[in-house]
Amino acid sequence: ADKALRLLEVDAKGLDSADRRYLRFIAEHYAGGPVGVETIAAGLSEQRDTLEEMIEPYLLQCGLLQRTPRGRMLTESAYAHLGMVMPT
Repeated sequence: ADKALRLLEVDAKGLDSADRRYLRFIAEHYAGGPVGVETIAAGLSEQRDTLEEMIEPYLLQCGLLQRTPRGRMLTESAYAHLGMVMPT
């Protein structure tokens, strides 16, 4: 099972490359947010529905992402998982 997960690029927290790409996009381009889902979708060339139904639920469940009235924001845990320092 571990070998199969490594081949699929799933990390120890259960994130795949699409999840990490989503988190890195917000961290690198919007300093962790807040940023609107439409902006994220455009920046990643993904459909909004794909983000809301496939990527965000698990990130929310893991405590790596927050939905706020102003947009999506990364948590400290997201930065730690990515090996990045959270901006002040």
